[in-house]
Amino acid sequence: MTSKKWMSLIALGLLVSLLAAACATATPEPAPEPTDAPAVQPTDEPMEEEPTEEPMPESMLEGDPTGQSITFWHAMSSGNNLAGVEQIVADFNATNEFGITVEQVSQGGQGDLQTAMNAAIATGELPNMTQGFPNSLVLWNGLDVIAPINDFIDDAVYGLSADELGAIFAGTYSPGTLPDGSQVGVPMHQSASVHFYNFTWAEELGFDSPPATSAEWKEQMCAAAAANDADDDPDNDGTGGYQYFPDASMVTPWVWVFGGDIVNEDGTGYSLNNQAVIDAALFLKDLSDSGCIMFTPSFANPEFAARQTLTYRSSTAGQPFQQSANDDIGSTDVWGAIPWAGPDGDLAVNPHGQMVGIVETNPDQDLATWIFLKYLTSAPTQTGWVATTGYYPSQSTTDLGTKLDDDPIYAGALELIEAYGGRSEPNFAAHGAVRGLIRDAFFAILDAADDAEVIGILDQLNADAAEQVAETS
Repeated sequence: MTSKKWMSLIALGLLVSLLAAACATATPEPAPEPTDAPAVQPTDEPMEEEPTEEPMPESMLEGDPTGQSITFWHAMSSGNNLAGVEQIVADFNATNEFGITVEQVSQGGQGDLQTAMNAAIATGELPNMTQGFPNSLVLWNGLDVIAPINDFIDDAVYGLSADELGAIFAGTYSPGTLPDGSQVGVPMHQSASVHFYNFTWAEELGFDSPPATSAEWKEQMCAAAAANDADDDPDNDGTGGYQYFPDASMVTPWVWVFGGDIVNEDGTGYSLNNQAVIDAALFLKDLSDSGCIMFTPSFANPEFAARQTLTYRSSTAGQPFQQSANDDIGSTDVWGAIPWAGPDGDLAVNPHGQMVGIVETNPDQDLATWIFLKYLTSAPTQTGWVATTGYYPSQSTTDLGTKLDDDPIYAGALELIEAYGGRSEPNFAAHGAVRGLIRDAFFAILDAADDAEVIGILDQLNADAAEQVAETS
């Protein structure tokens, strides 16, 4: 066969193959069976994910609180205060899920508790938890008795939530904080140093509002003193003005509203001769030199009721005692709490409260103690405690029921605490001793011959305070 014929046959074969392939490709697929299912509609909604379980929080604390017995020392010695503690402990013992049993022991007043704790430190016969003022807890922490509680506060299972911690008023919580951030206590309640002020008498003297500056303070105190000197009662001569008892609870807020502090800038000690302290001291001396102060050896409940002082420094916890003094003589004067007032209109009150701290023993008992401490200082427990005792809550979430409506004096004082109670006295271990030094110095300034002698008294006060800090460091 010739090559030409071979080429023709090959071309014919290729043509047949192409035609066969074309026929195979054109064969239609079978039509799908009809269905009753609706067509899927497009949607913008995200697909729902399968829920995932949140991991259970785990405690980082050692110890098992189950069945532990702990002892709580406190300074609630009688009346409603003691009854309130007894009820709280009974309720906790009956309801806590761990079977913890608390024994509460009243040591008398705060001074008695301080003495008992110091003696127990010497013998080693200590409670698991104690009440105390911040400087006392700081002192005992320095002796390795009171334990820092940061790990308890921060624990995911047993600790305080961010909301619970944030609800505690700063002026009552911060005194339990050391410079390194260690927390040695939680406030059980709070009260505050304020001034009780006779609104009715002030209005009769021509004043329609409390003093808003230190100049107005002097004007009103001197007007009250002049009124008593000018009336027909010789027994009240020399009274009427500002009742003067210059302990640290009174002096410190005067320094604040005069623009300073009694603590040095780095927070390591006192500053009791700075310009604000000098200005406050000279202001109080001027009140005295002008005949606008009066003296009593303690809280001026009966004197205030009898209009022998227009205003005096008291604790908010003293409200029922003052009302009782007014009732005893049938006084219907309207009175209430007012803040300190400075030359530029700065206002302040001095919050303070008894804290509770944990005495370090062992992990089991320490955790049981923390669980009770948390219960004791919680907002629900404070609701009953405040209603029983008349103390003020240490946190903003405490349910006060109708108390603020029923008791306008209490409500007014709480407003002052919330508005002006962001600062507190120092928590130095030496503060108990330095408080006495401040009182003595501010009595002495009243007899100073001139400004230079006042400054000399304050210089000596500052030096003596520094010695106390050094001795307790």
